[in-house]
Amino acid sequence: LPPGPAWSRDDSGAIPQLLHGMADELARVHNRALDLIEESDPMTTSELLADWERVAGLPEPCLTPPATLQGRRDALVEKLTRIGRQDHQYFIDIAAVLGFAITITEFTPFRAGSGQAGKPLYGASWQFAWQVNAGTITITFQFRAGAGRAGDPLRLWGNDLLECVLNRIKPAHTTILFVYG
Repeated sequence: LPPGPAWSRDDSGAIPQLLHGMADELARVHNRALDLIEESDPMTTSELLADWERVAGLPEPCLTPPATLQGRRDALVEKLTRIGRQDHQYFIDIAAVLGFAITITEFTPFRAGSGQAGKPLYGASWQFAWQVNAGTITITFQFRAGAGRAGDPLRLWGNDLLECVLNRIKPAHTTILFVYG
């Protein structure tokens, strides 16, 4: 307090007792404000991690969510800082991270004078389709007499993880065809 007769320095006075009573609460509010600074950074958040994940669209529906707090933070930071692209190599690199070696085929619509004899002819809508060629096949069910029920597929193939991830990050106006084997 400023010096002077109006401001008693005696700890038993009313004003010093009022200030001491408010000091603990003001310190608590100040410390919570400092905590908010930590929560505003995805690399250090704890209390607001669930809100950060909701805003970022985590956990990814295709992937198993991390089990640890630091793993969740790392996934959040990766999602917020990921730079997407639309070139072949970007999708090949994403598939490689998932453990798949793929190639990509694009289709060009037929235009008079642009085709070669023996090449397939594609319509205009094929410019929005592309093909992922994956070498591995995962057979998840094969029909056997007495083992299946009516309505069960005779056979399923493909890879749900690869297809889910690539379909989530592909340009929205395109269609991916997956070819295995």
